[in-house]
Amino acid sequence: MAVLYIWLLKIAARYPELEIDDPNAPLVEIPQLKPTLMAGLHFALPIGVLIWCLMIMRLSPGLAVSWAIVVMVIIMLTQKAILSYFRGQKSSGFGAEMKEGFADLIEGFIAGSRNMVGIAVAMGAAGIIVGVVSLTGLGLLMTEIINAVAGGNVMIMLLFTAIMCIILGMGLPTTANYIVVASVMAQPLVTLAAQNGLVIPLFAVHLFVFYFGLMSGTTPPVAVDSFAGAAVARSDPMKTCIQAFYYSLRTAILPFIFVFNPEMLLIGVENWWSAALIIVSSTIAMCAFAAATQGYFLVRSFKLESALLIVIALSLLRPAFWLDMVQPPFTAVDPKSIYEIVERAEDDAQIQMYMRGENFSGDIVERKVAIPLGKTGESGEDRLQTATGITMRIDPEGVFVDNVGFNSPAQKWGVDFDWEVLELNQPNTRLAKEWFYIPAFGALALLMLFQISRRRNQGEAQNV
Repeated sequence: MAVLYIWLLKIAARYPELEIDDPNAPLVEIPQLKPTLMAGLHFALPIGVLIWCLMIMRLSPGLAVSWAIVVMVIIMLTQKAILSYFRGQKSSGFGAEMKEGFADLIEGFIAGSRNMVGIAVAMGAAGIIVGVVSLTGLGLLMTEIINAVAGGNVMIMLLFTAIMCIILGMGLPTTANYIVVASVMAQPLVTLAAQNGLVIPLFAVHLFVFYFGLMSGTTPPVAVDSFAGAAVARSDPMKTCIQAFYYSLRTAILPFIFVFNPEMLLIGVENWWSAALIIVSSTIAMCAFAAATQGYFLVRSFKLESALLIVIALSLLRPAFWLDMVQPPFTAVDPKSIYEIVERAEDDAQIQMYMRGENFSGDIVERKVAIPLGKTGESGEDRLQTATGITMRIDPEGVFVDNVGFNSPAQKWGVDFDWEVLELNQPNTRLAKEWFYIPAFGALALLMLFQISRRRNQGEAQNV
């Protein structure tokens, strides 16, 4: 880290020092990109430290931010002295330049504190909403409402959750928006997905609700972001709002892909070539999806070509969709072998249980529950109890839930005592889903050749 910091400062010393502009002065000249970027490239180090601590070291957000702040403090204290040395300038001494850096640091603390006042007020208001949700049981009510509307359909459940996030996020700034939608909608979505046979990583859930919470800024009628843009552009507010909403819909597919294909978030990716394949294919897929929605790829597309582009994009974003049609992801086994299945399952494997029992209201319900098993190393009984809080009772008549731990994942899923396991599904041995990239890329190449030929013919016709 120290070597990288010195190297970046050496690069920055080759360019003029950045000057702080007067925010009230008229903008008559746009700063040049390369000198501006290179002169302040070392300020990206705290961001890199933050991402490293969060994604690689798996530290808590508070601790990761603390390390990023430490790196920023070191930069503020030492950058002037090191830059003066590399530039060959006469300095008043290392101690004097450290003192100047310390003064800049204090000014930064003051400016940061002032900027945090608005965020603190917004977070306080959001805290009131979170408290109301916690004390009134609105979160559980949200779960029941979405479950009743969706009727067990995962896609309808996600669509309804997205609509609720847009409504909850209307008029809120970014920080407060995330706090509200994450506290109200994130846990119900995880619970409902598990109740309907789908395990969604919590990180993907938070990105899903955060995206649609922010989308409220361009969604009529409370589109504060669009109205601000309309004021700058001096355009009609409602027309700007509708156009911004239309543009934002083009990327609304991404949060759904995060849910169904968490590997796009590099979750579960263990080598660099898999990460590179996912990044390249996802980038191409989003370009194809944008081309389909705007009706233009290499030339203006026919409707059939736009439809084909959408199919190609979805195939690249979620190749497991086609694999599920060829080979089901799960295979049914005898429920009485549940402990043996759980003990033999690989790390982070999933099983599904189709269960029936009496809920808190006294109604007989049937539910397919998806269970992430976590790490191996325990017996089947201990591993299942650690992952879910469930203890099973295997009788000659069948397999029943003997105990459910208090505040355990199974209790949040709605599983209760004496529920019967009607069906047990274990992961199936299947082909690699990456094989379906081949026909998708092949179809895209054929479409490109066809449109290149059409564009050439159109050019020759214009010349004639």
